[in-house]
Amino acid sequence: MSYVTDYPAATALQAAAHFRQRLALETDCADVHAAMQQSEMDFVLLHVVGSPETFARRHIPGAIHLRHAEITPERMQEWSEDTLFVVYCAGPHCNGADRAALKLAELGRPVKLMIGGITGWQDEGFAFSSGS
Repeated sequence: MSYVTDYPAATALQAAAHFRQRLALETDCADVHAAMQQSEMDFVLLHVVGSPETFARRHIPGAIHLRHAEITPERMQEWSEDTLFVVYCAGPHCNGADRAALKLAELGRPVKLMIGGITGWQDEGFAFSSGS
C-alpha cells in the first residue's frame, strides 16, 4: 500500500461537494485575468496588503487598494450588499487575503480569495499596473 492509498479516496459525491465548496471560496489568477480580458468583471478586485507606495509600484490592473485593516462597515457602504469581492495579497506566503476575506464574510459580504496572489499573477506572465 502506498501513502496515496493509506486513506481511502472519498466517494464521488463527497469529492464533488468538496471541490464545489473550494470553487465557491476561491478563484485563480487565470480566471480573474480571463474575466478582465472578456470585460466580464462582475466583481471588485481588492489588493488588501501593503502601503500605498507598494500598491503604486505594482498591482493587478483594475484592483482597488483597500488594506484588510481598513475593511470596516462604513467603508464597505460604497458597494451594494451583493457585490462579490475578490481579494489578493502578495502570494502563498501572505495571509492578508485570508484576513480580508474573513472580515468581508463577517460583514455579510460575498468574497472569494484569488489563490496565488501577486506571485501567482507573475507566474502566469500577466501584466501589472502601476500608479494609484
